[in-house]
Amino acid sequence: MPKDTTGIKHILGLKVRDLRLGLKLSFQELSQMTGLSISYLNEIEKGKKYPKGDKMIVLAEALGTNYDDLVSLKVPKKLEAVVNLLQSNFFREFPLDAFGLELNKIVELISSAPEKFNAFITTVLQIARNYEMGQEHFFLAALRAYQELNDNYFPETEQQAAEFRAAHPELLQLPVRAEKLAAILSNDHGIRMDRLSLSKIAPLSHLRSYYKSKRKELSINRGLTPAQESFLIGREIGFQYLGKKARPFETPPLLPSTFEESLHNQEASYFSAALLMPESEMIADIKRFEELPSWQPDFFAELMEKYRATPEMLMQRLTNILPHHFQINNLFFFRFVGQSTGDFELTKELHLSKFHNPHANELNEHYCRRWISLDLIRRVTVEEEGLISGIQISKYLNTSAQYLIISLAWPNVSDKRQGISVSIGFQIDQKLKRRLKMLSDPDIPVKMVHTTCERCTITDCNERVAPPEVVRRDEREQAVRNALLSLKESE
Repeated sequence: MPKDTTGIKHILGLKVRDLRLGLKLSFQELSQMTGLSISYLNEIEKGKKYPKGDKMIVLAEALGTNYDDLVSLKVPKKLEAVVNLLQSNFFREFPLDAFGLELNKIVELISSAPEKFNAFITTVLQIARNYEMGQEHFFLAALRAYQELNDNYFPETEQQAAEFRAAHPELLQLPVRAEKLAAILSNDHGIRMDRLSLSKIAPLSHLRSYYKSKRKELSINRGLTPAQESFLIGREIGFQYLGKKARPFETPPLLPSTFEESLHNQEASYFSAALLMPESEMIADIKRFEELPSWQPDFFAELMEKYRATPEMLMQRLTNILPHHFQINNLFFFRFVGQSTGDFELTKELHLSKFHNPHANELNEHYCRRWISLDLIRRVTVEEEGLISGIQISKYLNTSAQYLIISLAWPNVSDKRQGISVSIGFQIDQKLKRRLKMLSDPDIPVKMVHTTCERCTITDCNERVAPPEVVRRDEREQAVRNALLSLKESE
C-alpha cells in the first residue's frame, strides 16, 4: 500500500460501504461471508483500517467485485465529489485545529452518509460557481469565521505586542512614528525601506507596499499617509517577529492561495494594531467614551490623532477590545466604498456574537440609503471634504432590533469620485444602556431602516432608489399559496 494512506483508506471505506449497502448486507452478514470481525469491517468503512492482500481478496469476492477494482481510486459517480474533496489540498491547507476539528472525525461523519454529503458538497460547489467563488473566497470566509469565534480578540498576540513594546522603549511614546518602526525593522531584521520603486511601475501603482524577501526590502508607495506607513511597517515587523513565513507580499493582498496565508496576514496585522494602539490605552479611552453624556463628533478624530491611526485601524481595534474587556459582544464592523453616483459596495464585514444586519448582498440589490454609512459617503463625495463622523440609532423594519451605529467617512485619495466609510454597530440592549450614557441623548437621530430597497416595504421613503421587487415577488407567491389552500379546502 502507498505511504500516503490517509485519503486511500477513506476512499476504500466509502467504496466498501457503498458495495455492502448495494447488496443489502449487514455487518454481521458480511462478517460471516469474509471471516472478518464486525469491528474490523466497521473500521475499514470509517477509513481507519486498510486490509492486507489476502483479506482484500476475500472482501472483494464477498462484495461481488474483484481485487483490482476494489483497491483502485475509481469510485461511482455519486461519490466523486466526496473523493475529490478528500484528494484535494483542502484538508492539508485548512488548519482544522484552529476550529477544534479533527480530520478523522470529519471523514467519519462523511462516511456515515456519503450520498447526502456528496449532495451537500455538489450544492455548495454549484453555488460557488454561480457566484464565481474560488477556493480563496472560502479561505477568507473561514478567516472571518475564525475571528468571530474568538470574538476577534487574541490574547497571545496582545502579549507579544506588549513584550515587543517593552523591549523597544522608543515605542512607548504615542503616537508611534513610522521612522522609529523603520529603524527597528532595519536594526532587528536587516530590512531596508524603499519609497521609489512602486510608484514607477504603472500596473503596481495601486499597491501600498510590496516586500522583496530575497533583497530584504520593503517597498512602500509614496502616496501613503503617515498612519498607513506606520501600520504597514508594523505589520512587516509582525511577520518577522512572529516568524510567519506563509504570507502575502503585496498590500492589498491578492486573493490568498492557502488559509495559512490569510491567517498569518491577520495575525501580523493584529500585531501591528496592538503595537500602535496599546491595549491599556484603548481601554482607558473607551471608558472615557462611555462617560460622555452626548455624542461628540470630534472624539474619534482625536483618537486617530493620538494614535496616528486611520479610521479603519481605529474601528477595527475597537472590535478587539470591546468584547473582551467590556463584554459588548453584540456588535459588527463594516466598510463601504461608494461613489457620488450612488453605487455602493460592502467590502469588509465582521459580525460578533451573531449574524447582524446589515450584511453583504451579492444579488445586485441596492443597500438601504437610510444607513448612516452610505449617507456619510454621499456627503463626503458631494458636499464636504476630509474626515466626517456621524451617529444614528437604526430600527429595523418589522423587527424589534435596534442598533447604535457610529460611522466615519472620508474621500478616497486614489479616486476623488469615491468615498469610504467604516462603521461599528452595537445592538441596543440593557447592558449597552447601562454602559453608554449617551444613549439617553435625545439629539441622536433615529431612523427606520431595512436591508435593501428591493426587500423594503417602507412606502414614504425619499431615499428609495429601486422598487420593492422582492417584496412584490413574495406577495405573488403568497397569493398562489393562499389560492391553492382555498382550492384544497373546497374539495
